[in-house]
Amino acid sequence: MKIGLYFGSFNPIHTGHLIIAEHVLNYTDLDRVWLVISPQNPLKPSSTLLGEYDRLHLVNLAIENSSRLKAVDVEFRLPKPSYTITTLTYLTEKYPDDEFTVIMGSDSFNNLPKWRNYEQLIRDYLFLIYLRPGFPVERLNPGINAHILEAPMLDISASFIRKNIQENKSIRFLVPERVVDYIETNNYFK
Repeated sequence: MKIGLYFGSFNPIHTGHLIIAEHVLNYTDLDRVWLVISPQNPLKPSSTLLGEYDRLHLVNLAIENSSRLKAVDVEFRLPKPSYTITTLTYLTEKYPDDEFTVIMGSDSFNNLPKWRNYEQLIRDYLFLIYLRPGFPVERLNPGINAHILEAPMLDISASFIRKNIQENKSIRFLVPERVVDYIETNNYFK
C-alpha cells in the first residue's frame, strides 16, 4: 500500500491540514494518508503545545468520517524530540510491504537541510511538497526525489487559530465543527 505521511504538531488540526490531505489523496497515487502527530518537534518551541493525547483526540474527531485518513501516534513511543528519519526507519521496518511518502509544506521543505540525516531522507523517500504562502520553492536540486503539488494555497495556521482563541474570536470554519466544540468545552489554548 502507498501511504503518505503528513507529519505535524496539529496544535490544533485545522481545515487547511484536511484540505491538503484530501487533495493529496485525490491527485496522487497514494492509497492512504496518515496524520502523524509529533509530540515534540525539535525545531519548534513546545511551551504552546497542547498535550499529545489531546491533539491526537482532536485529529481523530476531525477525520472520524474518513476511511482514507488515519491519526497515527507512533512518535509517542519513540525517543523525543521526534525526528522524521527515526519515525520513517521504524515504520519502514514495521511495515515492509508498504511504501511511505512524506507530505510537507514548502516552509518545512525549505528547512530540510536543518533536519537530522536529511541526506538519507531525500535519498530514500519521496517528498510531496505543497506550496505555502510566502515560502516559494526556487528549484529542486538534482538527486532529491520530490514533486511539487498543484494544491490549494491556504494561509491558515494553528498559531493564528490559537491567537483567535486567546482573543475570544471565533474559529468556526477554520477547524471542523466537532473540534471547535471540543476546544471550547475544554478551554484549550486559553
